[in-house]
Amino acid sequence: QVQLVESGGGLVQAGDSLRLSCVASGRTFSRLAMGWFRQAPGKEREFVAVISWSGINTYTDSVKGRFTISRDNAKNTVYLQMNSLKLEDTAVYSCAANLGGLETSIYAYPYWGQGTQVTVSS
Repeated sequence: QVQLVESGGGLVQAGDSLRLSCVASGRTFSRLAMGWFRQAPGKEREFVAVISWSGINTYTDSVKGRFTISRDNAKNTVYLQMNSLKLEDTAVYSCAANLGGLETSIYAYPYWGQGTQVTVSS
């Protein structure tokens, strides 16, 4: 089992930055691939970014150049640095873990955090 706890969400203005954190426990963190997903009101949960155990990452097109995913294996933590936030980035952001690799499908992730709200205002 893996337990995931996110933090760092909040209310910001368009153009601002936020850094989300997700702390993992219960399994060797360095062997996990870690992903960030988001779900806006009335929409399906969607992939945002993923980082492999070795640090390779990939992003959905809408956040490329604005968001950065990183990990600190010594702290069992994965981060999502979000810059130049837009109104359409408003969502509940969840981190997730899988034992595979650079998965972008929600169905590839057996472990999920509870989510943290990010609200971007104009």
